[in-house]
Amino acid sequence: MRQHRGLHPQNGPFVIGVAGMEYNIGQTFTGPRFTSMDIREIAKRAKVSTATVSRAINRVPTVDPQLAKRVWRVVEELGYYPNTQARALVSGKTRIFGLIVSEITNPFFPEIVQSFEDIAVQHNYEILLTSTVHDPKRMEMSVRRMLERRVEGVAILTFGMEEALLEGLRFRKVPLVFVDVAPPVARISNIKINYGRGIRQAVQHLAALRHEQIAFVTGPLNLRSAKARKDAFEESLREIGMRLDPELVVEGDHTMEGGIRALARLVELPNRPTAIMCSNDLTAIGVMREAYEYGIPIPQQLSVVGFDDVRMAQFMTPPLTTIQMSQTELARLAFKALLTEVERESPAEHGTEYLLDTDLVLRKSTALAPRPSKP
Repeated sequence: MRQHRGLHPQNGPFVIGVAGMEYNIGQTFTGPRFTSMDIREIAKRAKVSTATVSRAINRVPTVDPQLAKRVWRVVEELGYYPNTQARALVSGKTRIFGLIVSEITNPFFPEIVQSFEDIAVQHNYEILLTSTVHDPKRMEMSVRRMLERRVEGVAILTFGMEEALLEGLRFRKVPLVFVDVAPPVARISNIKINYGRGIRQAVQHLAALRHEQIAFVTGPLNLRSAKARKDAFEESLREIGMRLDPELVVEGDHTMEGGIRALARLVELPNRPTAIMCSNDLTAIGVMREAYEYGIPIPQQLSVVGFDDVRMAQFMTPPLTTIQMSQTELARLAFKALLTEVERESPAEHGTEYLLDTDLVLRKSTALAPRPSKP
């Protein structure tokens, strides 16, 4: 958790809590110790009681506004900053939300983290961030650490492994937010992604460009979100009466390397696809990279569609047509869900569901299907 530092005239960096408690940064807290330059000094300079200083620092609403201003003016002059951990002991509120993502190096997640933190700052909250790197044990340890820090809620935006945590967390009485997997249980919110909307738009777009051999590179099919995208693709083909060729559905792993391997497999087929849709943008970027190695021009000979609309998608050559799942909106919904649960007097009996739509973003990686070469 981020700590704010002040400067003690004699003892160096410190943070100050309530009732004259001072904790040294970087040391294990074993109890309060008192100094001459502590809460009593603030009270003396502000000409108020130590109780008033304590209440003002903890923003107790019954404190006279003028007295509170005097206290905070002295706090700023002395360079004191209230210890948020000590404040939590008094108020029972830490004003910290936990945020768990799959892999911080995946371009999809940094914008989520940035947006979530921006909103948190606006609401005077801090975030405790961790990534699981797809390791169930690490995910379990991360959640345990957050509960130990007494976070007020946790957003688990990992797109996988959530089921293993649900039973262990639902009885902790801490508000939780999941993507796609949450059961209808009190204090647990679910952000449901409308994968079908954007994927249907993409399939219809490619069909309008006269593509008949459309491949799909999935994510790891043990992930519910990856299977949902694959199912949406197959359903969209059926809706327009297009035949599904099982050979054109290749399982990937949501990495650029997975996209490279997928294209190497697809180009070996007797009937090569003229368009490839991918379960995420990293896979699509891998496909484009391997197409370059094979001398396959995009989009003249091969159209490519991604999913997510990460920032780098628009800077590819050519810019990647993709299905947008707004990271900013996902972060906003996750924070809103946690804040709503924290502020409820009594939790919703069956939890709350939020819907996030997806939409096709047209760029230049798709074009008319190439004409069949003459025999």
